[in-house]
Amino acid sequence: MKILGVVGSRRKKGNTSILMQEALNPFKKAGVETNLIFLGDYSIDDCNGCEGCRHTYRCVVNDDMQKLYPAILEADAIILGSPTYFYNITADMKAFIDRCYCFEIFDDDNRSVWMSLNEALDIKYAAVIAVNEQETEEDMGFAAEAMVKPLEALGYRVVSTVKGLHLYAAGDALSNEQVMQKANRAGEKLLKTLQLKKRVKKQLAEKQL
Repeated sequence: MKILGVVGSRRKKGNTSILMQEALNPFKKAGVETNLIFLGDYSIDDCNGCEGCRHTYRCVVNDDMQKLYPAILEADAIILGSPTYFYNITADMKAFIDRCYCFEIFDDDNRSVWMSLNEALDIKYAAVIAVNEQETEEDMGFAAEAMVKPLEALGYRVVSTVKGLHLYAAGDALSNEQVMQKANRAGEKLLKTLQLKKRVKKQLAEKQL
């Protein structure tokens, strides 16, 4: 079992990072392999819509995203985290998500017929963490949904969405017990979902169903 955490903030000690690491803690305690990446460490170009991935499901743009594709494919679950920038996710997170377009599969004759690579292979699971300096969800705008919707289209079932409000200064999340608990519970729920899947698959194999 492998879990990938993707942080769209460039503040490695910021609130998005803090909540992401809290969400990963249940996996670490269970001895599950975790991989935490900060998108600011990578040079990721925008998707240019070239459709070079159409039949290979591999992006042809040669940049640092090529280093991340293996981790995405190997992970049984993914957690995306981003602060809110103008009611939406950061540019780093948007570029990352857009470059996952290569995992979408379309019928040659009718593009309204499509599925994700995960659907074709095996559904995966995810959680989302969105952070906002303001006090209301309205001020968060589309940040959470901008991660949830693409994940769903990519064949992930999003089991938890954490919205951290009124978090601005780096480290504010550490003094907010409620949001820290939400992040931890999100990670725990994601872990239990994967454990349940593993247990059911084992039972089905034993019963040869």
